[in-house]
This record gives sequence, C-alpha cells and structure tokens, in this order.
Amino acid sequence: MKFSIKLVLSTMIVLALALGFSGFYFVNYVFETSLDRDVGQALDESSILSFAFETAALNVPLKYSVLPDSVVEEIASKLEMGGQSGGRLLRIADEEKNVLYTSDGFTADEGLLPQTDQHTKSYRVIHVQDDDQDNYYIHTCVSINALDRILYLETMKSVTEVFTERALGFSLYRKVTVVMLLTGMVIMLFIASLLTKPIRLLTKATKRMAAGDYTYRARQISQDELGQLTRDFNRMANALEDNICKLEEEIEAREEFMGAFAHELKTPLTAIIGYADMLRSHKMDEEKSIMSANYIYTEGKRLEAMSFRLLDIIVAKQEEADLQETSVGELFEYLREMFAEKKGIDIRFAHEEAMVWVETNLIKTVLVNLIDNACKASEINGVIEVTGQAVENGYRIAVKDYGIGIPEAEQHKIVKAFYMVDKSRARSKNGAGLGLALCSEILKIHHSELQIDSKVGEGSCFSFVLPVENRGTYEE
Repeated sequence: MKFSIKLVLSTMIVLALALGFSGFYFVNYVFETSLDRDVGQALDESSILSFAFETAALNVPLKYSVLPDSVVEEIASKLEMGGQSGGRLLRIADEEKNVLYTSDGFTADEGLLPQTDQHTKSYRVIHVQDDDQDNYYIHTCVSINALDRILYLETMKSVTEVFTERALGFSLYRKVTVVMLLTGMVIMLFIASLLTKPIRLLTKATKRMAAGDYTYRARQISQDELGQLTRDFNRMANALEDNICKLEEEIEAREEFMGAFAHELKTPLTAIIGYADMLRSHKMDEEKSIMSANYIYTEGKRLEAMSFRLLDIIVAKQEEADLQETSVGELFEYLREMFAEKKGIDIRFAHEEAMVWVETNLIKTVLVNLIDNACKASEINGVIEVTGQAVENGYRIAVKDYGIGIPEAEQHKIVKAFYMVDKSRARSKNGAGLGLALCSEILKIHHSELQIDSKVGEGSCFSFVLPVENRGTYEE
C-alpha cells in the first residue's frame, strides 16, 4: 500500500473517531439537557398538582372527618381535565398503595409506587410501545396529605419528542459525518499527494540510478525535512557518482596497464624466443651468434629493468615516508656525480641552498628518472638544466630540456604506467614507460605532485615542490 494511501486512511480513521465521539457527546448533551428540563417540569407539575389536590380537599364539607374515596376520585377527575391540553395522565393510590383512580391511557406499572414514601418524591423515565410506536414518559410519584389521609399521586408526562429529536440528531450527524469524511478524504488525497511528491521524486531518482543513470538527480520542491532529505540524497548521489567514476577510471587504467604490460612483454619475449631458437636450431658463424646473444641479453636486461620498475611502483604506493631534513646541496652533489660521465649531453646544475623535508633515497630516484628522461628526449649535444630555488610554498626543483617536447593532449597521460609518447624512440633507448609513473607515486607520499610544462619541438620542463618544514609521516 502506498504511503499516501496509508496517510489518508490513518487521517480518516482519526477524523472519523473524533467526529463520532464529538457528535455523540454533542447530541447526547443536548438530549440530556432537554430531558433534565422536562424532568424538572414534570416534578414541578407534580408538586403543583399535589398542592391543587390538597387545596381542593380543604373545600370538602366538614361532614367528612376523613376524605372519602369518592371525593378523591372526583378531585382527581377535575385535576385530569384541568391540563393545558384538556387532560392529564395521573393515578392516585391510598396509604396502602391501593389504586383509587387511574386516567385513561395511564399505562405505567406500579414499580415506582413502592419506592415512594411520605417524605420522598421520585421519578423515572419509562418506555411504552403503542401500536408499534415508541413513546417515552416521565413517571413521577409524590405523597399528598389531605384531611389527615395520606395519598400518592402519580403522573405521566410525554417526552417522546425529546427522544425523537435525539434520534433525528444522531441521524443528521451521521449524514453530516459521512459527507465530511468523503470531503475530507478528497482533500487529504490532494494534500497527501503534495506531501509525498518529494518521496515519489526520490523513488524515481533511485530507480534511474539503479538503472545506471548516475547523473540523474532528484528535484527539490520543498524546504522542510523532505527537502533536506532530497538535498542529502543528491549529495550522496554526487559522492556515489564520483566514486563510480573513480572506479571506472581505475578499471580502465588497470585494463590499459594490463594491455600495455602484455604488449611490452610481447616484444622482448618474441625477440628472446626467436634468437634463442636460431641459436638452438641453426649452426651460425661466430659473428651472427654474438649478435643473437647480444639481442637476447639486451631484451633480457630490458625485462629486468621493467620488473624492477614495477616493483618500485608497488613499493612506492605502500611506502610510509619518514621525512627527514635534508640539504638540497647534498641532492645536487649526488646528481653531479651520477651524471658526471654522461657524454653527448650538457647537463647544467644550479640551485639555492636550503633544507627540505624528504626521504632522500626516494627523491634521488625521482631526480634520476627525470634527468634520464630528459636525456632520452634530447638530441646529441643537447642541453639539460636542473635548477632548485625557494618559492612561497616550499622548494621547487625543475628539470628542463630542449628536446622533442610532448603534445598537450598527451601530457596528462604520461604518468601512467607503460605510456610512451614515442614508443619506437623509447624502446630504442631501453625505456618501458614506467619512470614517470614511479616519480608520481613517490611525490604523492611527499605531499607534492609532478608539474609538466611542454611544447612540441621546444622541449619540456618537469618540476615539483618539496616541503621546507616537517609535515609528519605520510601514509597512502
């Protein structure tokens, strides 16, 4: 069952109970008020009749020391005919509770008479059914002291109209209640539809997202709690979309990595197997044997370098760098010694002295890879500039070459494993496209990143900024 229907039904149940109890209380209150008024009138009329009877008894001739039964009947008959409608319903009994006079139509039993004595006045409401019609009366009983004789006067006053009005009131209120409930249901259906519209929009959004449309967002149409829920849902959807995009990028990168890795393995393995098969199955002269062995050795070393680089990347991703204060001069001195015998390339070093917080061996790996890549990108007798200078947010080290450069569309891809802009040139220089991927991972654990500025035909500049103050141990 829909939430809106539940809301409408629960509201209707509460409304029906409220209207039912309030209607019953109101109609019953009016009925009891009217009945109490008529009871009061009936008791007052009974008192008036008893006073009138006693007054009439005083006018009886003195020859009677005790009021005779015939006189009682005569007085009762006159009292009966003295009503506004031309007749009253009354009954008179003596002190022994024996009935002396009864009006025509007086149908009440004698149940009230035994309950009445000389000092009490009693009444009750009785139900009499005449000709399949329900009639209601107020039956009163009061004692009379007439000429030292105790008599009991009973009267019946019709209150059928009061009960009829109560029945009509209940009937009318039931009809009004039904109309109000039907009208309220229509109104509540409209209100519930408005109140639950944000829920329907959220449901639609969840179905769209479950179907794979992660860009769909629920429309916010209110500023209440449901509006806040919609905002939270959209924020959750944004985070979910970001995570899915990251996962898709990681999956795509992993597939590209596996494809590139398989491709990189295929070339050296094909060469190794081919030349090994030649050596195994053909008798060749010494020169060809040496050449074949040299191919096998070269491709084997390339596979070895590739495996070491892959291992370095895996280690770098899991590394916990314990940064220590290190002199920049020490790093540059290491680089000068490392590339002192590099022939065919003019490597120029220049730096400002400073202290940086690094893991020394890892940063040396980054610098060696960047300079080695610059050498591969440069022509014979090319120039490479390695500089270091203090900047506002740390210490910037840059490696600049004037070689072939990198197309702008390729620059964001070169930090991926096995990606090479010029594959033939890289392989000819024993490259595998893993150096910059390793550099990127090492710089991440140093709270830094690789910046690339390159133009085709003009050269490239790779730089990064190192912290000059301790930022604590970094965990991936």
